Amino acid sequence: MGLTFAKLFSRLFAKKEIRILMVGLDAAGFNVETVEYRNISFTVWDVGGQDKIRPLWRHYFQNTQGLIFVVDSNDRDRIVEARDELHRMLNEDELRDAVLLVFANKQDLPNAMNAAEITDKLGLHSLRQRHWYIQSTCATSGEGLHEGLDWLSNNIANNKKT
Repeated sequence: MGLTFAKLFSRLFAKKEIRILMVGLDAAGFNVETVEYRNISFTVWDVGGQDKIRPLWRHYFQNTQGLIFVVDSNDRDRIVEARDELHRMLNEDELRDAVLLVFANKQDLPNAMNAAEITDKLGLHSLRQRHWYIQSTCATSGEGLHEGLDWLSNNIANNKKT
């Protein structure tokens, strides 16, 4: 009986470790951070997004459970490029089970596209076999970031159960 409770408590309260890849067209440089959030340890690989770096993204796909794709909501000129890069990544076999969180960033700017418009322009509704979510964010104020991480942690946990 004690062993049963020990197993139950370890499942309920043990810290979970999750590997996240974060990319976007304009991310600069390379950064790896471990973020503790709600008893989950997110290891976030932010691998940069300049044209020359993008071919290297595939080296970080293995064992990735969640993909955070950051979109500049104010950059209408590059939304098609963002869509193409996103779909190129999602077609990679190593990311087939990864859940997708899109951060529609810079929502504080007056001409920013809203989440519905970005959903349409990125073609997210065509992703029928993938768990995805779009979250409006403002990185400078932190608005929307926690909601996105909540969705990500819940859906990665649910993805593991299925």
